[in-house]
Amino acid sequence: MAILPIYITGDPVLHRPAQPITEFNEELAQLVEDMYETTVAAPGVGLAGPQVGIGKQIFVWVYADQDEAPERGVAINPTLFIEPVNPDEEPFEEGCLSFPGEQYPLARSPHALLRAQNEKGEHYEIEATGWFARILQHEYDHLTGHLYVDRLTGREEAAAKRAKREHGWGKKGNTWLPGRDNLED
Repeated sequence: MAILPIYITGDPVLHRPAQPITEFNEELAQLVEDMYETTVAAPGVGLAGPQVGIGKQIFVWVYADQDEAPERGVAINPTLFIEPVNPDEEPFEEGCLSFPGEQYPLARSPHALLRAQNEKGEHYEIEATGWFARILQHEYDHLTGHLYVDRLTGREEAAAKRAKREHGWGKKGNTWLPGRDNLED
């Protein structure tokens, strides 16, 4: 297993739609294990293929505080169904390993229905609520070429743009490696 470098906002792989996975083999199984290890090392609760430089429709989660699914799982070639976000829905701070060290409030749907395949190509379905639904929405966004900061408006959008400038993000090939790089400084 290996910890993979995580791409930072601005790299083209993060800003274009991911392509379907067509081969379910040992290489894919190894990628899934590497993504789990990278998520834990970061530390995070989810990680999508584009975040590790792979423009494919795959994301993993490592999140025990829910009853809807196993603590860790993989979604390959997913479809996600959500209810429209209620304008009265309270936003919660969200962070992203591809926009490291920053957090901004964002309202998301409290419910999500995920249909996907596992690393063996088997189809499954999960109904998620609360934070787990938020995690699925966040990771699914990565597969459509969006980061959560792309959904921000007003002061939060301005603050995210300022942080991006101050950190020197927004260019191709900018990565960090969990366990090696300290991005809090």
